[in-house]
Amino acid sequence: MRRRDFISLVSGSAVAWPLAARGQKKRGPVIGFIDPGLAQANGSFLVSFLEGMRELGWRDGENMTVLDRWVENQPAQLPGIMAGLLAERVDLLVTGGSLVTNGARAATDSLPIVMVAVGDPVAFGLAQSLARPGGNVTGLSNVSLDLVAKRLQLLVEIAPATKRVAVLADSRDPGTPTYWLQTRDNATRIGLTPQLVEVATADDIDSVFIGLPERADALFVTINPLTVANRTKIATLALANGLPTSCPIRDFVVAGGLQSSGSSLQNDFRRAADFVDRILKGARPADLPIMQPTKFELVINVKTAGAFGLTVPPTMLAIADEVIE
Repeated sequence: MRRRDFISLVSGSAVAWPLAARGQKKRGPVIGFIDPGLAQANGSFLVSFLEGMRELGWRDGENMTVLDRWVENQPAQLPGIMAGLLAERVDLLVTGGSLVTNGARAATDSLPIVMVAVGDPVAFGLAQSLARPGGNVTGLSNVSLDLVAKRLQLLVEIAPATKRVAVLADSRDPGTPTYWLQTRDNATRIGLTPQLVEVATADDIDSVFIGLPERADALFVTINPLTVANRTKIATLALANGLPTSCPIRDFVVAGGLQSSGSSLQNDFRRAADFVDRILKGARPADLPIMQPTKFELVINVKTAGAFGLTVPPTMLAIADEVIE
């Protein structure tokens, strides 16, 4: 499926999700694709995965079948989605984020699972080690011990008046406690005062911004399904409340956030295709090392910086992978 084909499907009034119709005739191995968010918001991740599979010779509807399912930021739907995919006798699962991956692992300890964007799979009990997972889960982790410190330092460089930083996180994400401790310790180390601001629904995001400018000078957004799905809302509210924002991925900055440093989720889903290809050709997830990010993109929105009255240091502009004007 070409990107423009996907966009036209999304924009059509008669679209029915998932893309892979439940009654379709299955061809080749059957792959269950589970994303924690909305198809309309996160559809580019599925597109990237399908593009990666095509590059390896796999085409949906021809020599494989992809059944995509969308949790729509409602974790209570996940058990039903998993039960449905197991009833469809899928051969492999591709899961996005720690919440979905944990749910998939709880439902099956034998079906191969290729994860994307899971913070610490060893701490979550998904793998024995990154080098040798040892179970039925492998894929890509977005954990990086250096990235949190780097993001905080970049935030201070672009917004030097920052002393108090609010850390926006999803209270339902199993990775939040670990991420918060890393952020708290790194923020304190460079003289910042961090505070955890937790949300559980999209409506919570609106409410937590009330009075936040009186308690914080800037916003540090953690990466999880809820924040990714509501990236435009977060960027808009941060701008309206005068809070320069450190974002985890490029998509936030495109939506109006100030700057981001992180791996590309689109690229990570494309890389997941390599794991799927190898497993379909006989490899065991237990033997496939979990990959960590190899490249971090620095993206800066100079229009947003101007709205905050900030001047982006020339040295930062020089090393940026992308500058949005």
